[in-house]
Order: sequence, then structure tokens, then C-alpha cells
Amino acid sequence: MKAFNIYLSGVGGQGIGLISEIILRAADHAGLNALGVDTHGLAQRGGIVSSHIRIGDNIHSPLVSRHSANLVISLERHEALRAAADYLAAAGTLVYYDTSWQPLPVRLKKAAEIKVEQVEEFCRKGSFKLYAVHHTDLPDPRMQNIALLAGICKNGLVSGLNADNYRAAMHDLMAGRMLQGNLDLFDRLLA
Repeated sequence: MKAFNIYLSGVGGQGIGLISEIILRAADHAGLNALGVDTHGLAQRGGIVSSHIRIGDNIHSPLVSRHSANLVISLERHEALRAAADYLAAAGTLVYYDTSWQPLPVRLKKAAEIKVEQVEEFCRKGSFKLYAVHHTDLPDPRMQNIALLAGICKNGLVSGLNADNYRAAMHDLMAGRMLQGNLDLFDRLLA
């Protein structure tokens, strides 16, 4: 299988590490070769968090080079635009959870908040595929990463992975009420 590169980004506390690990373990459950690495930065303080995943044969490094990601996944609008500009390859796909965790420059009124239309325009100009995910009825805002994962699965954005692979990965990583709540949400959003 030719390398498929995924770059994930978000803000500390959004669950980038969990969604990244679910995708990695789902690839393992599907029998695919996959490597990944997380960078946490100032995650505890609302700083940028990113993960790199590479799936395929003959992969020797988990790092995704700039402008070589087939898929950029982001849990926040500002990070979606930044990550897409820095990492998306030609004909790549951006999928993001449409919410705004205003970065410090926006809060200090030194930069404007990124609007949905700006993300759409960037993707249109670059001929990138775009999927925006947003649900107003989540049982817990901390489940935005699972809602995004359901969108990725439903649209078949990671070739070779299916809902059973993602469910098996969730069983590896969670237990009890956390597992059941996330599985219930994932399955509801797939229906």
C-alpha cells in the first residue's frame, strides 16, 4: 500500500491524542502498517497539539512532511486553516470540527477570528476536499473528537479502515461508561 499521510491538529484538551491513537490502533486492527507520533507543546495551557500518522508499506518515519498530508484532521477552526496551509498535499482533504477555541492573539484583539468562509475559500482555491463536522447535541463537548472520527469513518476518509476497526480501537483504549458513551455516539452519528 502506498503511504497515506495524516496530520492532526488541535488545542490542548480537545482529545487529539485520543483520536490519533484510535486511528493508529484501527490501522493495526485492519492489518495495516502504521507509525505515529504526537507533539504536545503547551497542551496543558491551551497550546497547539499535533499528531502525525503514516499508514502504508515501506514507512520508516512517522513524521509527515510539510505539504505531503493526504488528510488533515483538526478539532478547531483556527488550527484547521493553519494545518491545511502547512501540511495539505495537492488533492488532499481537510476534515475539521467546526468550533473556535480563540487563540491568544484573537483574545487579545491582535488577530481576527477565523470564519468558516475563510476555510471554505482556502479549500476552494487549493482544490482541496473539505468536510466540516459540527453537532449541537453532543452529550459532552469532550466528545467532539469522536464526532469527528464518525465523520471520517462515514465518509471513508482513511482507506482500509472501517467502523469495526475504529470500534475495536476504542475497546483497546477505553472502558466502562467512557467506552459505552463514546461507542453510542459513534454509532449514532454513523447511522
